Amino acid sequence: MLVTLIQFNAGNKKDENIATVRRMIAESFSRQKARIISLPEMWPCRNADRATRFAVAERLPALGSGAPGGEIYQTMVDLAREYDAYVHGGSIAELDDGRLCNTTLVFDPAGREIARYRKLHLFDVTGPDGTVYNESRDFNHGGELVTCDIDGMTAGFTICYDLRFPELFRALRDKGADVIFVPAAFTLQTGKDHWEVLLRARAIENQVWIVATGMYGSHRHESGDLRTTYGHSLICDPWGHIVAMASDGAHSVTGYLDHAITQHIRQAIPLGNHRRLPLPVTD
Repeated sequence: MLVTLIQFNAGNKKDENIATVRRMIAESFSRQKARIISLPEMWPCRNADRATRFAVAERLPALGSGAPGGEIYQTMVDLAREYDAYVHGGSIAELDDGRLCNTTLVFDPAGREIARYRKLHLFDVTGPDGTVYNESRDFNHGGELVTCDIDGMTAGFTICYDLRFPELFRALRDKGADVIFVPAAFTLQTGKDHWEVLLRARAIENQVWIVATGMYGSHRHESGDLRTTYGHSLICDPWGHIVAMASDGAHSVTGYLDHAITQHIRQAIPLGNHRRLPLPVTD
């Protein structure tokens, strides 16, 4: 199954970001048609002030209702139908009772929403350069594991900072995940040291494919800080090999998910049969 990852530097103007995504997908499909299109975290609006973030955020229709959504939602519906492909929508800002959720949406080739995941772990950290990030100021965290079927493969969903919590990936694997998506806007400071290492580790320890679409480039935060995201979108196989990776800049990259490789690795090293819960500590 071919997957195309769309890596770019989103700004604070929704219309421009939508146009960029449309153009990059068209260019990628002119070279090679993929079955899945994957977008990065918060692709419709990234470096905006708080008022703009809330203005761009959308209230989503009930999952499975078939009701129309806002412009961002409908863009993904239209892309799925136009390209006869699954659209993994990275993440967008969802309006949630006066606050926001960092939310992944997935659409099938008919434009039907088949999965909705809200980021569990919020990015409230101090970076190596002293920059303070406080995602929970505006965002609510999710509370559910989410998987869905994509052409016979079970897909699980995470977002960015979730990558640092291996128990989430293990739980998705226990729900049958064959591939786990990790849309992100990883900081340059942490990405250069941790991005590839953590993605490969999650793939190896769970024997799953990893599809990680990253935001790339610098933007001026509302605080005045210049913040840079790492990019390096990649696809990793269940053995930990990187089978496709984007270079610096705005790029699409396409790779093949082969379920036969997954089956071979799981048969050779049957981790599921060997797993033991930790023994209790006794005096």
